Amino acid sequence: MRILVTGTEGQLARSLLEQAQGVNDLSVFALGRPDLDLTRPHAIAGALAGVDCDVIVNAAAYTAVDQAESEPDIAHAVNCDGAEAVAQAAARADIPFIQISTDYVFNGQKDGAWNEDDSPDPLSVYGKTKLAGEMAVQAAAPKAAILRTAWVYSPFGKNFAKTMLRLAESRDELSVVADQTGAPTSALDIAGGVIAVARNLAARPDDPALHGVFHMTAIAGSTAPTWADFAEQIFSASRALGGPSAQVRRISTAGYPTPAARPRNSLLDCTRLEQAHGVRLPFWEVPVANIVRRILADS
Repeated sequence: MRILVTGTEGQLARSLLEQAQGVNDLSVFALGRPDLDLTRPHAIAGALAGVDCDVIVNAAAYTAVDQAESEPDIAHAVNCDGAEAVAQAAARADIPFIQISTDYVFNGQKDGAWNEDDSPDPLSVYGKTKLAGEMAVQAAAPKAAILRTAWVYSPFGKNFAKTMLRLAESRDELSVVADQTGAPTSALDIAGGVIAVARNLAARPDDPALHGVFHMTAIAGSTAPTWADFAEQIFSASRALGGPSAQVRRISTAGYPTPAARPRNSLLDCTRLEQAHGVRLPFWEVPVANIVRRILADS
């Protein structure tokens, strides 16, 4: 099976490339700027013309959540118009399509995990453009699978784990938000889940149970972690490896104002994904130590 993933530097694209290494029946190749530029939706059809693949995964996105508040047009061009153009190209070529989306489509006010039937109500430009992208993709490619994930981290790119470890090199104490809950999710685990979904779509492209919106995050457990809990887990793993650590001072969201509002509750119910695709990611704590080890080794 050959998977084309859009974007070359993102956490998921790099994780997919790594996960495919050494797998005899799997090839993943990435296409990004300048050859494929989602800010230029009109050029995407030409960039994808004649591409030989079994599944297309659109992992490219405008993910600078706070910056999007001042660049809504660019965010919309990438997250909506660009996603739509990639989906249209996939549909024309009759290639199964996977769109990566986010917990930010919800307002975070629900008590308990969000399921796919809950009404989206994004708080930020980023969330609004990703929701618009979901709707555009569903219209352009009705057989697509849309995978919402959350709190993504990995050895690659920019993410919360890398930021915490970098700041701990020069600070003894860090203030971390403790009133937002979610499920920290390894991009490597997401990549494994995406590959499983891709195999299903390639084998049964017309199976309606495989299409539509699904949630794909790590399992949060009985007590959902906060960003502060995640930071403490990161520092515990780092200390065990002789790396930097800091004391975590728990603060409220109000104590750390940002241009873009964040959901208070980002927990996603992943039952539908397991039932339809047989995919279940591990508990959130499981991959932390390995990813911290890799981040430290690369720093």
